Amino acid sequence: MSTEDMSPKSQTAQATAPVSARAQSGVAPTSGASSQSDAPGLSGRSAREWTKVLAQYRDPSTLRSSFELAVTVVPFVAFWALAWWSLSVSYWLTLALSLPIAAFLLRLFTIQHDCGHGSFFQNRHLSDWTGRIIGVLTLTPYDVWRRTHSIHHSSHGHLGKRGMGDIHTMTVAEYYAEGRWGRLMYRLYRHPIVLFVLGPGYLFFLQNRIPFGLMGQKRYWASAMGTNLSILIAVAVIWYIGGLMPVLLIFVPATLIAATAGLWLFYVQHQFETTTWEQEDAWQLHDAALHGSSHYVLPPVLQWLSANIGIHHVHHLYSRIPFYRLPEVLRDHDELAQSNRMTIRESFANARLHLWDEDSKRLLSFAQARALIHQPT
Repeated sequence: MSTEDMSPKSQTAQATAPVSARAQSGVAPTSGASSQSDAPGLSGRSAREWTKVLAQYRDPSTLRSSFELAVTVVPFVAFWALAWWSLSVSYWLTLALSLPIAAFLLRLFTIQHDCGHGSFFQNRHLSDWTGRIIGVLTLTPYDVWRRTHSIHHSSHGHLGKRGMGDIHTMTVAEYYAEGRWGRLMYRLYRHPIVLFVLGPGYLFFLQNRIPFGLMGQKRYWASAMGTNLSILIAVAVIWYIGGLMPVLLIFVPATLIAATAGLWLFYVQHQFETTTWEQEDAWQLHDAALHGSSHYVLPPVLQWLSANIGIHHVHHLYSRIPFYRLPEVLRDHDELAQSNRMTIRESFANARLHLWDEDSKRLLSFAQARALIHQPT
């Protein structure tokens, strides 16, 4: 999932720290997602060669896609109706029902995500309009998101192209070249309360209302304003029919829960210790996709509700594969199933990793980076 663009506009491009980090730093591994060498890749194949293998999984089935959409929309609407009915029984029951609503809303966002990649229906216009309609439910202007997410896919792991469609990540050198205020702002931005408590509401309720980063193009303003108008009409109808309570006890909490879960998924897909970041001269698109994305191993129910988005290393390497065919890839290629694996328990450690060390090629915590910078040369 995409956050998608929560990164600040700070100019931290190629700063040099007073003391450089060293590859022989002795920083110990702290989190999940196993490391993979760059090239050749798994089974002796390079990441680029893997794309030829994955091409056979790219074709969606209109019948299967329609079924996946139906089994997501119908329970979403049914739980909404049940939650609305429960307002006359117990507000606590209504709040409890916002949880399954959020779960299916998250799945709808992931279907919207596939529409953006053109991997849900073979007909691109059908995919796009499906994505636009879902975008009203997810509070995400489809055309704006599709563009920023495309930028994310085409530049992930490139240190010179950070800033759109990603979670802002500084290198150790850049962080220590900042002044006290700059370091404080970055620490606040990367704090779990900001990223996972305040961030989701800000992103989906506020930031998504304007096409940041694409302000000069009319089509993206049309996408944002069209989505905003549709959301306003939908909320007004809910308010007119049921008053304020359906908005406060169903719409708002369900959206926040789904947004928080989605943002966490996006975070752990790329923010893990052995992810990949490189400068222009060493960056390679396919290597960054395969080795810089995790395989988030989830229980079957959570994997279904998140539409297999945890199989992110395969998705990033070949984004045209429909989400329902990603498990098929893992069944056929065990080496991909074992690559970059991360369990839920292991993923929690990633919330304290904040700075990329270009020498040791690892994402470090602030404490690890401080120890690295201050160790004797």
